[in-house]
Amino acid sequence: MDNIYLLMIVALAILAVADLVVGVSNDAVNFLNSAIGSKAVSFKTIMIVASIGIACGAIFSSGMMEVARKGIFNPSMFMFSDIMVIFMAVMITDILLLDFFNTLGMPTSTTVSIVFELLGAAVAVSLIKIGAGSGDFSEVTSYINTAKATQIIFGILLSVIVAFSIGAFVQFISRLLLSFHFERKKKWVGALFGGVALTAMVYFILMKGIKGADIAKEGLDFIGGLTINGFLEQYVVAIIGVSLIVWSSLSYLLISFFKFNIYKIIIVVGTFALALAFAGNDLVNFIGVPIAAWQSYEAWVGSGIPATEFAMDFLGKKVPTPTILLFIAGFVMVVTLWFSKKARYVAETEINLAREGDGKERFEPTFLSRVLVRSSILLSRYFSAIIPNSIEKKIEKQFEKPMIKLAQGKTHELPAFDSVRAAVNLMVAGVLISIATSYKLPLSTTYVTFMVAMGTSLADRAWGSESAVYRVAGVLNVIGGWFFTAISAFIAAGVAAYLIYLGGSTMIAILLLITVILLVRNSLNYIRKSKETKAEDSLVRAESKSVKGVIEESADNISKVLKRVSKINENTINGLIKQDLQMLKKAKNTVVKLEAEIEDLQNNIFYFIRNLDESSVSASTFYIDVVGDLQDIAQSVSFISKVSHKHINNNHKGLKDNQAKELKEIDEKLNHLFKKIRTIFDSRSFDQINSIIEEKQGLLNDVSAYAQKQVERTRTSESSPKNTTLYFSILLETEDLIKAIMDLVESYAVKK
Repeated sequence: MDNIYLLMIVALAILAVADLVVGVSNDAVNFLNSAIGSKAVSFKTIMIVASIGIACGAIFSSGMMEVARKGIFNPSMFMFSDIMVIFMAVMITDILLLDFFNTLGMPTSTTVSIVFELLGAAVAVSLIKIGAGSGDFSEVTSYINTAKATQIIFGILLSVIVAFSIGAFVQFISRLLLSFHFERKKKWVGALFGGVALTAMVYFILMKGIKGADIAKEGLDFIGGLTINGFLEQYVVAIIGVSLIVWSSLSYLLISFFKFNIYKIIIVVGTFALALAFAGNDLVNFIGVPIAAWQSYEAWVGSGIPATEFAMDFLGKKVPTPTILLFIAGFVMVVTLWFSKKARYVAETEINLAREGDGKERFEPTFLSRVLVRSSILLSRYFSAIIPNSIEKKIEKQFEKPMIKLAQGKTHELPAFDSVRAAVNLMVAGVLISIATSYKLPLSTTYVTFMVAMGTSLADRAWGSESAVYRVAGVLNVIGGWFFTAISAFIAAGVAAYLIYLGGSTMIAILLLITVILLVRNSLNYIRKSKETKAEDSLVRAESKSVKGVIEESADNISKVLKRVSKINENTINGLIKQDLQMLKKAKNTVVKLEAEIEDLQNNIFYFIRNLDESSVSASTFYIDVVGDLQDIAQSVSFISKVSHKHINNNHKGLKDNQAKELKEIDEKLNHLFKKIRTIFDSRSFDQINSIIEEKQGLLNDVSAYAQKQVERTRTSESSPKNTTLYFSILLETEDLIKAIMDLVESYAVKK
């Protein structure tokens, strides 16, 4: 039995590495998004700075490991065997939960997840112990540190509201002072902004990055024997004042004599500061539990007492973490940062929600997002009515965005937001987390950085009337995910702990196997989805500025659409004939993706028209007609797939043999027509279009003939109303599909 605990330690060590990987993938958004979104410095520079910050933070993180040992539960109430159950349940749950959010590309809080997992597992084991001893279940409060759980919940609500509000306020003031033409401002303005921002960053590094480390609690002679913690608390005002003068003066020198871009320096320093804080304070979320388990195992082995009788008072004391373990953890985090594609995918979610201007939106609007946007518009109109016109005009002038003029045929990839907003994001997030640390408030780094970024986006008018409902819906989705994290972490860890307590080593093996299977499956699904986004059949937006160019680009899109429609229609008919619900579901989901891509082409029409040469405006009409025909084609095949899926999903009668034979014949002839059209468009042999007109008419005649046969069957032998309705619906929509395709094809014959 003793060997089982050694095996559990080994398993926890492996889980710790896996948790570091998924944890960094999730939390990289905290310190990467501002620098990446602003494009102020190269991606390689950002990664190097963040890596150094992570490495330094990991070495300083020893003092934070106590959270996993005694922050959530009272260790003296548990035996060694109980603690190992709790720790194993927590690590399994944490990896699966974080990987789930990473796969979705949604940032969540590793702090909240680990706290509620510890809470859930500890509650489950406490209830088991109380039940076994025939005690009162109200005694669970003596096992759990309820004050900490209450603080965390309060921290969630506080960070969401405060971070968003302060971020919006500071960004509004910064933009009023600096405008979007901040490069043209006087040197002292940039120097003062740099001084304030860099002072905030340095204070943040001291308070959040170093204060929690063991070295900060040792007395130092050069500061009068005070500890770093004591010095920071005693001379906080003086430190801030001196820093402001020093950094403002240095900023002025860098701007005036060395021509440095002070905003780039702020972004680099801010990225380092947040990376340092992340590793120094959040490392406990990933390896705190395994290290606590290992230290508990060492204490138990040396005691000679049975695992079920060895009380864990030991965890209530301060136990230093070996530096070598912190170094290894930091190394794993840095490697993950460089190679994890999921880390960049999570970062893209926040950057996409915060970006300047319009584009393809990831989230769909909801009732609540529409209500919030509508209320904000009404509030804005109210303030506009009470503010004097002269002041309003001055404010509007400061928010005028610069126009970038490019030579014809040139393109320019704009950053998601400018350097001022990136600097404000980093500065405000740093200050808020520093203040929270000094008051021992459990604000989540993820919550603060995300909500600050959303607040600055709103204040900077990045959320216009074209995008506001989508962005707000995205923010609400992320916030909802945070609460889902807390609830699901508590329940899942509690269930896992209960199962391990009952099943012992067998259940641990089963849960570890399930964890591996789910991680592998999620990774494979992510790779598959990534490949789908780069698939050769994906539609491409038109970028040409002439009729000839549009014809060439659209021909490729039409060939791709027909190839995909042919496959979707074939799967739908086969699935309907075989009554294969999975095949029908796949066809329905595939056509949804096709419709989304065509809608993206439709949304791009505005930018396409704006980009046209004056001599080629007629290309806009042709492109609009092409996209409209593609939408008609997608709608027809979508209708066929949906009614077929609904019919089988509702367990209605399948097709009769003659109906199946007729639909199969139509599908085969339709596929043959599609292949001929695709060959014409791939080779640009538009002069051959007239040769398929007769084939089109023959196919339409077949559809009409089969419809007439069904009428006769309905009058004599057909007994299923649902079956008849389905068959007629497919035939009629197939007829519309053929007509839409031929309208599209014939438009090319006219153009050529």
